[in-house]
Amino acid sequence: MAKRQILTGKQKAAILLISLGPDVSAQVYKHLTPEEIEKLTLEISSVKKVDGNQKEEILEQFHEIAMAQDYISQGGISYAKTVLEKALGEEKADDIIKRLTSSLQVKPFDFARKAEPGQIINFIQNEHPQTIALVLSYLDSEQSAQILSELPQEMQADIAKRIAVMDSTSPEIIAEVEQILERKLSTTVSQDYTQTGGIQSVVEVLNGVDRSTERTILDTLEIDDPELADEIKKRMFVFEDIVTLDNRAIQRVIREVENDDLRLSLKVASDEVKEIVFNNMSTRMVETFKEEMEFMGPVRLRDVEEAQSRIVAVIRRLEEVGEIVIARGGGDDIIV
Repeated sequence: MAKRQILTGKQKAAILLISLGPDVSAQVYKHLTPEEIEKLTLEISSVKKVDGNQKEEILEQFHEIAMAQDYISQGGISYAKTVLEKALGEEKADDIIKRLTSSLQVKPFDFARKAEPGQIINFIQNEHPQTIALVLSYLDSEQSAQILSELPQEMQADIAKRIAVMDSTSPEIIAEVEQILERKLSTTVSQDYTQTGGIQSVVEVLNGVDRSTERTILDTLEIDDPELADEIKKRMFVFEDIVTLDNRAIQRVIREVENDDLRLSLKVASDEVKEIVFNNMSTRMVETFKEEMEFMGPVRLRDVEEAQSRIVAVIRRLEEVGEIVIARGGGDDIIV
């Protein structure tokens, strides 16, 4: 009897996409990184033949994991495990949950990512700054940004620094904090040390806070830890960094943002910013903008900062979907 072949995760993914067909596979590719696409394409190209039984088994595994993931999004890992045990039995449920957490790497604090930031603030605001930093490093950057903005000003820079210098956190500590936040979650999703925080993590958070909070945190960090503050600023994109975008990217941003926001932002922008933005507009559009900016009169700094933040959010979104490229420090994003 032939020995059954043990497939890797990539091999299973390749067989799954082959089984789903080119149309569905093309849609899946849209959600993958270029590196993932390259690896998966190489794997697909190496598959000569898909055995019928193998295909059915992989499709069943995918369906089970998708079903479990749906249950987790509804009520967490414990809820998913309970439902699966009732439907499939304890042994099968354990197997699915293990495969899910190892292959999809369900993150700790998954339940908290579905909560309102205000609810989380009420719970963690009196906790130790290190505990707050740990929780924020796991939440979505938008959630963390809103929470950080609402915390006392004297805590903000300290927590931002703790996120930036955070390295690996043991699963025991994560589990303890998780259990405090959500009693229903009893175990961590990985037995390995989990990578959390870091400079990029705090950059993502700071990119989402209002400009006033951002300045307060960076000004404090510049006094407390100038090297860290400098490294964070190198990786951040602020409104004035529009001058680093190429013409095609600027034209794309102009089409995407609200004209009112752009007029407000340009009202107090540097001559360099105004020049590069106007150079990417039609002559008629430039004349209209300049006229309307003249008749705008005095504007509140808060309104300008909010408009600039919305434009930066649009720029970051366009970068995330690959429509524009933001050049960052270190030369990694040089296009040739």
